[in-house]
Amino acid sequence: MDMTKAEDSLTFEDSMKSLEELVEKLEKGDVPLEEAISMFQEGMKRSKDCQDRLQKVEKQMTEVLSEDGEISSFDAEEEL
Repeated sequence: MDMTKAEDSLTFEDSMKSLEELVEKLEKGDVPLEEAISMFQEGMKRSKDCQDRLQKVEKQMTEVLSEDGEISSFDAEEEL
């Protein structure tokens, strides 16, 4: 990933909040084009970061919930 140290230290929740704020600003539509493009790019980075973190947690949960120490597939929706 090519995130800075400050971005890397954000919690998942902070990253999601930042992404939500960017989306809200973009949805208002009163942002100059150059700034909107920059904000969109930042939003895409935040989105990828959140997705990567969720995949990592899903993998960890799969390993924790597997029986006999063997990794088996885990679908969070099936457990709900």
